[in-house]
Amino acid sequence: VQLQASGGGLVQAGGPLRLSCAASGRTFSSYAIGWFRQAPGKEREFVSAISWSGGSTYYADSVKGRFTIARDNAKNTVYLQMNSLKPEDTAVYYCAAAASPRSIMGGGDYWGQGTQVTVSS
Repeated sequence: VQLQASGGGLVQAGGPLRLSCAASGRTFSSYAIGWFRQAPGKEREFVSAISWSGGSTYYADSVKGRFTIARDNAKNTVYLQMNSLKPEDTAVYYCAAAASPRSIMGGGDYWGQGTQVTVSS
């Protein structure tokens, strides 16, 4: 499966932004999809993941209550709705695919290119 992340940009603190992860391949609906981010000088960190059916979702504590992950298997797309953004959310965001959310959190098997999110204070 090939992944393409988009939707990044510059937003003021407190504002919203929605990222999209579009996938190619007929097996998209069989993969769990997740989001990671990497800020300058920091290690990549897990942000959120969703099971193949969309029935299970997972979030890092730092984004819980502010970010929402969802998927539309008919459109081969996973979304990350980010609300109440903070300057510390500034990072390059990547989407990844794997067999399960646990595999996602373990590092993912397929990766898309990143999309830059910058939150100004």
